[in-house]
Amino acid sequence: MSLVLDSAAQRLLFRDARTANAFTDEPVTDEQVRAIHDLVKYGPTSMNQQPLRVVLVRSDEARERLLGHMAEGNRAKTASAPLVAILAADYEFHRELPSQFPHFPQAKDVFFAERSVREESARLNAALQVGYFIVGVRAAGLAAGPMTGFDAEGINKEFFPDAEHGVLAVVNIGKPGENAWLPRLPRLDYDEVFTTV
Repeated sequence: MSLVLDSAAQRLLFRDARTANAFTDEPVTDEQVRAIHDLVKYGPTSMNQQPLRVVLVRSDEARERLLGHMAEGNRAKTASAPLVAILAADYEFHRELPSQFPHFPQAKDVFFAERSVREESARLNAALQVGYFIVGVRAAGLAAGPMTGFDAEGINKEFFPDAEHGVLAVVNIGKPGENAWLPRLPRLDYDEVFTTV
């Protein structure tokens, strides 16, 4: 094999993993979430931008507020997941650039003075971080159920009223429950994806 990652890790992170639709009631601890963050924070982004912001929905009150904005087909699984994370892009991420990109602290003003430029960059780089987050959840031995079926405007008003953030995904997290998986869907072959020039 051309991969250095052992086959068990390949199965855990990619080959056997897929979106979970049902979970046990075993809680997801803060320690597990911290371990996930400590792993995935090293995933690469442009200019070391770190625009991903995560709201952990733990209280019943917050869960009810979220459920009203989820698509009907996603409400039951979001209601029953041990932990739900709202993943958003911080449009003011550039405030941290002087400390996170210290060899060019002026990048904050040179590249990101305009809000529209910041929003585009924040969405792209936070989307990368969403992918790392999902793989990190799997690395913790948990299942992830990422979803984009929701009223984004409603979630933004409900959880990010400052208008400085934009929701990208809602991820249900926990140990997979009974009948958690749908059958594996097909994937494009190499020749359908790659072109050499």
